[in-house]
This record gives sequence, C-alpha cells and structure tokens, in this order.
Amino acid sequence: MRIAFLTAPEGVEQVELTEPWQAVKDAGHEPVLVSTKSGRIQAFDHLDKADTFPVDEVVGEASASSFGGLVLPGGVANPDFLRMDDKAVSFVREFFDGGRPVAAICHAPWTLVEADVVRGRVLTSWPSLRTDIKNAGGTWVDEQVRICDHGSNKLVTSRKPDDLKAFCDAFVRVFAESAG
Repeated sequence: MRIAFLTAPEGVEQVELTEPWQAVKDAGHEPVLVSTKSGRIQAFDHLDKADTFPVDEVVGEASASSFGGLVLPGGVANPDFLRMDDKAVSFVREFFDGGRPVAAICHAPWTLVEADVVRGRVLTSWPSLRTDIKNAGGTWVDEQVRICDHGSNKLVTSRKPDDLKAFCDAFVRVFAESAG
C-alpha cells in the first residue's frame, strides 16, 4: 500500500517525518513524499536545519485515490505553509472525502483546520492548537495518541515527538485495518 507523506518544501520536523516513514516501511508499505514543489524538502530539528529529502510527487499532480493513507508530519512552519497552499488543502480534503485514513502529529492539525475536516472530531495536537481546533468545531484532548472514527474514515493524532512510538503503532494499525 502506498502512503502519502505531505510536507511543505521547508519546515517539517525531521523526526516526525523519518520515524513514521520508517514505520511505514517496516510494515511493508511504500512511503511517498508529496510536496508543493518538486526537488528536495528541507527538514528541521526544531529551529536548526537538518537533512533534505527528495520529493516523489508534487501535490497538484498527485491524487489521494492512489494512496491508502496520508501522514501529516509536524513542525511549526510545515503546516503553516501547507494551509496557505490551495492544492495541498484540497489534497488533504480528498482523503476525508474518499474515506481514507489520515494521521497527523504536533502542529500538523493546522492543515486539517484549513481543510475544514475537524468539525465533530476528537483529536489531539501540540497544545497551542487547542483553540484553533475548538474554533473549527473539533474537540481537543491532551492524550498521547487519539484515534477518531467519525464518518467514513479514521483520524489518528498525537501531540509531539515524545509520542512518536505510540503514534506510529496506532496509525500503522489503523491504515492496515482500513486496507481490509
């Protein structure tokens, strides 16, 4: 199963990309890096530049229907850039419209807020997003990992890098269950 990892060209928190990426590979699936521009993305370790990674597909040319799930890594700048890109927001919304599972960690739910897909859902995130999630009609909880089964798809969310093991275990399981 192909799993999309959506990031902006700059600002993704490296560990929130690399650990879920490895979890997808370890589960026998194919991770695919999707970004708003071709080339390479620049990851960060908090505020310091870290490694770069090659983009596999550009969001305007990618279709949610070709993926079994979507992972949204965090980092403060990454989701802020993504929520300002109409094609990225539409790509995220396509996963919800198509009933495909989505996983988001840390600040990544900002993109979900922009896509207007948190209404009626219970999720967690970095604590500073609590008000944004509530204002968008979602319910925010302070939990290591939250699986919300609302509507036709499941949403897996976590708060921060310390939650990565629980996050990866949960979304890999949910994605496999959704694949049938």
